[in-house]
Amino acid sequence: MTVPAPRPDWGEIPAGTQWPDPDTLVLLNRDLRPGTDTSRLSRFREDQWDLSPAVFEDHARAVTLNFVQIPAGLRTTAKYYVWQLLNHTEPRTVRSAGGARIAVLTVSHLFVNYLRFVLQWFAEQGVTALSQVTQELLDNYLDALIDDAVPLDRCYRRLTEVRRLWAYRNTLPAGMRLPGAPPWAGEDTHDLLGRTRGDRENRTRRIGEATMQMLLRWAIRFVEDFADDILTAHDEQLELHARMPEQRRATGTQAVPDDPRHRPGELKQRIAAYLDDLREHGEALPGARDENGELKIRWRHLAAILDCSGALRTSPTGRMVIESGLPIGEHTYLRSPITGGLDAQPWRHDRIRYEEAPRLARLLSTACFVIVSYLSGARVGEVLNLRRGCITHDEASGLWLMSGLYFKGAEDDKGNKIPEGRPRPDPWVVIEVVAHAVDMLERLHPHPLLFPRSIEPHYRQRWENQKRQGAARSHHTISNDLAAFVDWVNAHCAHVGRTDSIPDDGRGKLAPSRFRRTLAWFIRRRPRGLIAASIQYGHAHTRMLQGYAGAYESGFPDEYAFEDWLFRLEGLAEDEEALNAGENVSGPAAEAYRYRVAAANREFAGRVLTSDRQARDLAGNPLLQIHHGEGMTCVFNPATAACQVRGSADDPMVTPDLDDCRPKCPNLARTDRDIEHVSQRAEELAEIVADPLAPPLRHARERHELARLERIIDTHRQGPTAP
Repeated sequence: MTVPAPRPDWGEIPAGTQWPDPDTLVLLNRDLRPGTDTSRLSRFREDQWDLSPAVFEDHARAVTLNFVQIPAGLRTTAKYYVWQLLNHTEPRTVRSAGGARIAVLTVSHLFVNYLRFVLQWFAEQGVTALSQVTQELLDNYLDALIDDAVPLDRCYRRLTEVRRLWAYRNTLPAGMRLPGAPPWAGEDTHDLLGRTRGDRENRTRRIGEATMQMLLRWAIRFVEDFADDILTAHDEQLELHARMPEQRRATGTQAVPDDPRHRPGELKQRIAAYLDDLREHGEALPGARDENGELKIRWRHLAAILDCSGALRTSPTGRMVIESGLPIGEHTYLRSPITGGLDAQPWRHDRIRYEEAPRLARLLSTACFVIVSYLSGARVGEVLNLRRGCITHDEASGLWLMSGLYFKGAEDDKGNKIPEGRPRPDPWVVIEVVAHAVDMLERLHPHPLLFPRSIEPHYRQRWENQKRQGAARSHHTISNDLAAFVDWVNAHCAHVGRTDSIPDDGRGKLAPSRFRRTLAWFIRRRPRGLIAASIQYGHAHTRMLQGYAGAYESGFPDEYAFEDWLFRLEGLAEDEEALNAGENVSGPAAEAYRYRVAAANREFAGRVLTSDRQARDLAGNPLLQIHHGEGMTCVFNPATAACQVRGSADDPMVTPDLDDCRPKCPNLARTDRDIEHVSQRAEELAEIVADPLAPPLRHARERHELARLERIIDTHRQGPTAP
């Protein structure tokens, strides 16, 4: 590669630094997607750099850097600096750097969100070369961030970007470098700002309970009740579309009215039979209103149905249609019947329209996404990159397994991101409804990806020349699909008078990135209410946290740990308030309960977490091992627990099985709140025991259980010193 002579005010190019000339490829040292047209790759001289060929995630959007957005005086410096980010290993002077290259998507994120801001601010201060930046100017930059009340997380990142510019100074000539002394004398960012960043500050909100319940319920309705009708209609629509006259011309299979494939008179017989069928069922000819509002026959559609050319309208056989006397309809309905039901009624009373079939197919695909993404706990990108054949059933264990790629944390031995991702060493463990949703997706279209950008094959050619490389839907697209799904459900409910629409949770856009935290919340809380299609969150807990999906690399255990942490702190606050109000506690673990509640509130009340992993570690603290069940409280000690614990004793996520609680377990305690539940159960048993017509065996069993509950109640009422 020819190295251009540096400008006099730049200084010498550092030895060992790879330096681009105007025609140098932007992605010189990057792996490229298979099939990339290298003649179209961006060159250094251009002001817009297309990075998409180096992005392997099929769900990623087009990635372009536009240097016109950088002030003119610093634009050339920015291009050389970003080229080094893309093609040079990360300097050891960057904190936590491992000598690897920054991922391409990360470079784009840094450019768009932080570097542009930093350079714009420098330019506003009159800086035209980074060598002009002084420590005083950096102090002013820090003051400006604080004075402008920039959110804490953004402050951290904008300060970090200045540190990154300084760290790469040895790859740039002197005129492009920040001063030799570390910015702000190397002082830590949390000391500069006087606050510690918590990674949870801008955390994506979970989806509200009622919203998630109904979203999942309708998604499962689509898959279990509507899918067969939608699939059949969609197949018919695709077949008719392929037989449309313009499609025949495009593929060279144009038919003629007297097509030799038809025997003489066969087309007339077809038309006669078709018209008779419409009369018999009281249906109209396929039609639509023109721009003047007049109903017109849809001749293209008729030609596709009858498998003949678009000249049908002016042919002798076409006059049979005109002279049939049949009315012209407002819509064009497919012939596929409606067989699915909802609440013992057909889910719709009219057949699916030709134009409606692709939309319903897309809604079905979105319903499948809701089920697969939400009930697997997989990351959004991992779900969008799933491929056909990803589901298997392990007959020995009875588990449904979902395999796929992971991208986060997929690195080579040098710490470089593996752009094409890696197969998960352990599959996700899912429940059967997820496997059923994947089966629907595989029936819906022939694409190798489960969630392609388009379900209809004839639309895919539109993207052949687009910069975006991936064939899967993007985060943005699937978010729009979710919004369209909710709109359809709510419009359908309003049209037919249903009351089970999907409510707005008031927490912003229904983004797919919110599913993981929401699932963790549901598994931890297991709220009562409408759980669609009998989804058992306790079962999901066992499958996902104790199965393969519980592997730490999946990331989901951290999501669950954070929700578990919040849940336990809320419970401890309620427990302390009850104890301070004089609540009595009985049972063998009563003293341990009082101690843990008081000690845990002293230790953890008001504590701020800075990472998911910290929540996971803290959740294993013995002080937090208080689990409320029905009529009992478990002051959990895995070494003495009588139940079958979930997990191993040395696992911080180990929990008791509250459904397997044993009456003589030394971990049991009972609060006044527990005794209210026990008393209610005792009253129910007392009515059964008092029934003289009860079967003798049942009478004896219930009388024995009633006596046990009464002893528990009496012991509890003896006071706090009761054994």
